[in-house]
Amino acid sequence: QVQLVESGGGLVQPGGSLRLSCAASISIARFNIMAWYRQAPGKQRDLVASINSGGSTNYADSVKGRFTISRDNGKNTVILQMNSLKPEDTAVYYCYAVQVTINLHVWGQGTQVTVSS
Repeated sequence: QVQLVESGGGLVQPGGSLRLSCAASISIARFNIMAWYRQAPGKQRDLVASINSGGSTNYADSVKGRFTISRDNGKNTVILQMNSLKPEDTAVYYCYAVQVTINLHVWGQGTQVTVSS
């Protein structure tokens, strides 16, 4: 069974930084797209950032210029570097991957990010 395991969440003050990691149990080179989503209490799960197999990235407007997504195929890991964090970034962050050819969609278990003074 394919698994994604997130780490790196926690409590940080406004203006601070966190680095989230998503480790896959298989080679991430198999995935067409990997992404980070987030879900705040009482809200829907929204896309934060995505990266495709060619390295092209996409960001939600609310995080552009502050967050950076990257993938390390050698370590089977996707990273979300989050800088200049705001209280509104508080949410559970989920890693997601898709392999289109076999319709494989995988979610991680989520990691809590709390931005508060």
